[in-house]
Amino acid sequence: MRKTSRTLAGVSAAVVLLLAACGRGDDQAGGQQGADVAEGPATGTITVWAMGAEGEKLPALAKEFEDANPGAKVQVTAIPWDAAHNKFTSAITAGQAPDAAMVGSTWMGEFAGMGALDPTPSSIDKSAFFDGAQRTTEVGGTSYGIPWYVETRLLYYRKDLAKTAGYETPPKDWAGLKEMAKAMQTKAGAKFGIGLQAGGTGSWQSLLPFAWSNGAQLTKDNGGAYNFDSPEMKETLDYYGSFFSEGIADKEAPAQPTTEPDFVSGRVPMFISGPWMMSAVEKLGGEGFKDKYDVMPMPVKKTSSSFVGGSNFVVFKETKNRDTAWKFTKWLTDPKTQVKWYQQSTDLPSVKSAWQDPALTADTKLATFGKQLDTAQSPPTFATWEQAITALDTEVEKVARSGADAAGALKAAQSAADSIGTGK
Repeated sequence: MRKTSRTLAGVSAAVVLLLAACGRGDDQAGGQQGADVAEGPATGTITVWAMGAEGEKLPALAKEFEDANPGAKVQVTAIPWDAAHNKFTSAITAGQAPDAAMVGSTWMGEFAGMGALDPTPSSIDKSAFFDGAQRTTEVGGTSYGIPWYVETRLLYYRKDLAKTAGYETPPKDWAGLKEMAKAMQTKAGAKFGIGLQAGGTGSWQSLLPFAWSNGAQLTKDNGGAYNFDSPEMKETLDYYGSFFSEGIADKEAPAQPTTEPDFVSGRVPMFISGPWMMSAVEKLGGEGFKDKYDVMPMPVKKTSSSFVGGSNFVVFKETKNRDTAWKFTKWLTDPKTQVKWYQQSTDLPSVKSAWQDPALTADTKLATFGKQLDTAQSPPTFATWEQAITALDTEVEKVARSGADAAGALKAAQSAADSIGTGK
C-alpha cells in the first residue's frame, strides 16, 4: 500500500504484504472459500472507500463499471491516509463498514481477525496474480479480497557514473554491489556510494529485500511465531550495517530523505525504491536525464528477491449488496481494467497477464520491475505486524548509526516480537 509519497503500510509499513510460511488460501490448502456470486449484470448501490490519490481517481474508473452495468451505482468516498486506519476500525466495530474498500495489505490480518472481511469467492482465479501479492490477501489459510495494484523495489543507479567507475553492466550479487558502491566514491566523485535508510520508521522495507535474497524466513513454528534472529537475518544485517560502518552509506542520513536531488547531482548515485521514483528523478533531472540512469534487480546472495507492496481490495462481511460488491471487485482484476487503471494512476497491475500490454512492455525500466515481481515477497499477515516491526526498525537504527552488534540487535527485536505475539 502507499501514501502519496509511495511509502508502504499505514504506512510506516506499506507496504504491505506474504511469506510462503504463512500458508496459501487455495483449495489445496483447505482454506475457506467465499460463496459464489450470482451471474448477470450488477445491480443496486455499493459504497466504496479508497485512500489518497487512488480515492480521488477511482470514481472515474467506477463510472465505466456503471456504464457496463446500468443498474449499478458505485459511491466512492476518498479518505486521507492518516485517518484511514482509525476510520476503518471504528466503522467495523460499529457495524458501519462500507460494502467494499481499498485496504493496505499490512492491515489484512487485523481486519480479518476482527471478523470483518468476506472470503474471496472461488470464481476469482487466484493464480492470475503475482504470487507474493496474492499471499497478502491470505490470513490463516483463507483469502480475503484481491491484490488490486502492486509495486516492488529495485536498485536505481546512475549509468553514466557507473561507467566512470568502471562498470558497463550492473553487478548481480552482494559483493559486486558493495564494490560498485565503493567505486562510485573513489572513481566517480560520489559522497556516498549508495543511499540506505539508517534505521527508523519503515527501514525494514530497505532491509528485507536483502534478507529475502538471503533466504530468510520471517516466521517459524509453521507460521506461528516471528523469526527475526535467524542466521540468515544476522548475515543480512551484518552486510547492511557494513555499508554504514565503512562509510559507503550515510549513517547521519536525515529523517526526511533528499533522495532525488542527491541522485540527480551524483552525490548519492544509488538508492532502493519503487517505480514512482522514475518520474520524480526525471522531472528534477530535466531533459535527457532518463538516459543517465537505470534500474537493476536486487543483488543475489542465494536468490534475488524484493518487497511486494501495493493495496488490496476487499468486500466487508456485513455488506448489504454482496453480489455487486464482488462483481465490482472482480471487474477491477480484468487485465484491460488493470491496464486502464495503470494509465490513469501509474499503479502497477497485480494481474500477471496485464504486463503483456504494450503500455507496460514498451518501458524497459518498468519491465524490470515486472520481472522482480515474479519473486517479490511480503511480510506475514499477523495482526501485530505493525507493532513487531517497530522493534526491528529501532534495532536496525542502532546497527546503522552506532555500529551495534547485529546479533544482539536481532535478539532484542526477537524478544520484543515474542512479547507482542502474533495476535492469533
